[in-house]
Parts: sequence; structure tokens; C-alpha cells
Amino acid sequence: MNRIALITGGGRGIGTATARHLARQGYQLCINYRHDRGSAEALVAEIRAQHSVPCIAVQADVSVEAEVMRLFDEMDLRLGPITHLVNNAGILQPQMRVLEMSAERINKTLTTNVTSYFLCCREAVRRMVPGCAIVNVSSAAARLGSAGEYVDYAASKGAIDVLTKGLSLEVAAQGIRVNGVRPGFIHTDMHADGGEPGRVERVKGNIPLLRGGQPAEVAAAIAWLLSDEASYATGTFIDVAGGR
Repeated sequence: MNRIALITGGGRGIGTATARHLARQGYQLCINYRHDRGSAEALVAEIRAQHSVPCIAVQADVSVEAEVMRLFDEMDLRLGPITHLVNNAGILQPQMRVLEMSAERINKTLTTNVTSYFLCCREAVRRMVPGCAIVNVSSAAARLGSAGEYVDYAASKGAIDVLTKGLSLEVAAQGIRVNGVRPGFIHTDMHADGGEPGRVERVKGNIPLLRGGQPAEVAAAIAWLLSDEASYATGTFIDVAGGR
């Protein structure tokens, strides 16, 4: 089987690290991005030069159904049917308590972080055959709650955990595996989106390993769950959170 992987939100952070890791393993790649075309295309050029594997970048807002369908159609045409999906796209909005959150903010978080995963899982499963796999990037926030900061984000990731478990049971008999990874405090640009670029350094004393994680460490867990080495793992989660 040719391994053809889609990474949503692939232009930065954990998505970029995952693309590099999978490229080293010979996957053909589709890097999805929403706004940052420059970063996505630079990553594609890097992967093509260093690993000589087919790699494309496709713009799409994966919270919008029509754009998801266009993304998968373009991937079908340029690479072939998907075999591996990494659902990674998501947003983190400025820190605030639930008492301050508007419906607009809550709906934006849930649509971007949850609806997108459902839509991409749907289109992937429609194309997948036995031996294919999905990894949903959740968060330790789903267990911890992110009180006083991002309860809406944590709730969205809790929904992803339920999607992962439920879908894994729906498609197990088809030979398709669905698993999740829950990163903790990882050094990515996402914390700046929440208004605190130095957040990982601030909280690292509360992490048993006393440091934040690196995107490559999360990518390694994602790659294992996608691989045949994890062939008997489905509906399960790997916490990459330094012990939290």
C-alpha cells in the first residue's frame, strides 16, 4: 500500500513536525493550511528536497464542509486516495474565564476544533480500506479542564476524545484504526494565539518532567499510532504531557 497522509493544520507546530517525521518514513503527504501559504509551501519544498517524496500543500478551511470536500478531491487527483489522516487543525483563543465568553467565541472554537475533525474523518473513511489509520490530535486539556484560561478549548478536545472512541468502534470491522494523541504543554506558536507566548516556561515547574515538550516528541507518538507497529491499537490515546 502506498502510504498517502493528510495533515490538517500542517503548516506549523505539531503539524510541521509530523510532516517531517512521516516524510522520513516515506509517506506521500498533503499539507493542509488555512492562511499561512508561505510556511506550508516552504515545508513542501523542504520535504521534496530532503526526502524525494511526493508532497503538496492545499489551502482549505476544514471547518467548512465544501472546502473539506474540495481538499479531499484535490488530494485524490494529485496523490491518490488517502490512507492515513492526522487531524491536527485547531485554534486557541485569548485566555478568559467561562463567565466572560461569548456565544460567538464558543461557537468558533467548537466549529474549528470539532466540526473539522468530524468532516475530515468522514471523508477519509469514505476512501479508506483495511490497514488505513486516523490519528486525532486532542490535548491534555481534555483531562485537566484549563480552568481560568481555555475551558472552551478543553471542551472541544473532550469532544475529540469521544469522536475518537466512537468512530474507532464504528470502523473497526472495516480494518480502519482510529486513535488519539493528547499533547500537554508543547513549545509551539499556539500559546501566542492565546495571548501568552511564554506560557510553557511559566508552568513548567508544575510538570513532573519539569520542562515543556517539543513538537517532534508529539510527532513520534502520532507516527507510531499510524504505523503497522500499532496494528492492534484502536480507540486508544497516548498522553504526551510530561507526566501530567
